[in-house]
Amino acid sequence: MNEDIQFILDTAKEAMGNAIKHLEKQFVNIRAGKASPAMLGSVMVDYYGSQTPLNQVANVNTPDGRTISVQPWEKNMLQEIERGIAYANLGFNPMNNGETIIINVPPLTEERRRELAKQAKSEAEDAKVSIRTARKDANNDIKKVDDISEDLIKNAEIDVQEMTDMYVKKVDDVFDIKEKEIMTV
Repeated sequence: MNEDIQFILDTAKEAMGNAIKHLEKQFVNIRAGKASPAMLGSVMVDYYGSQTPLNQVANVNTPDGRTISVQPWEKNMLQEIERGIAYANLGFNPMNNGETIIINVPPLTEERRRELAKQAKSEAEDAKVSIRTARKDANNDIKKVDDISEDLIKNAEIDVQEMTDMYVKKVDDVFDIKEKEIMTV
C-alpha cells in the first residue's frame, strides 16, 4: 500500500480514536446517581491565589455509594473548597464539619435520569459527527494523492468506511452502557 495512503488511514484512525476518548471523558461528568470522586473532577479551588484542581489540595473519596468525602490537606482550605464546589454548579450541597466536607449525592429523579440520558445521547452524536468528519477529511486527502490507481483509491475509501463503521459502533456501545447506568435505579 502507498505510504501516503497509510499515513492518511493512520491519521483518520487516530482522530476517530480521539473522538471515543473525548466521549468517555464527557460521560464521566454525567453522573449516574452513584457517588464517585470523578464527580468533583471539574472543581477548581483558589489555592493561595491560583486556581488549582480539587484533587491537588484534598483527598477525595467515597465512603459509600451515596456520599463523597473531601479531606483537605490544610484545614484552612475548607472554606475555599466549599466555595469551589458551590461555584462548579454541580447541584451538590456540601456540608462542612470543621475537618472534612461531606457531600450527600441525592438519588436521581426519573425526570433527571431522562435529562442525563438525553445529554449522553447528544454527546454520543457529537462523537459520531467527529468520526464522520475524520472520514470526510481522509477521503478528501486520498483523492489528492498523486500517482495512484483508481483501484487503490477505491480500496482506501472502503478501508476508511469500514473504520468509520467500527468507530460509530463503538460510540453506540459506549452510549448503551452509559444509558443503562443512568436509567438503572
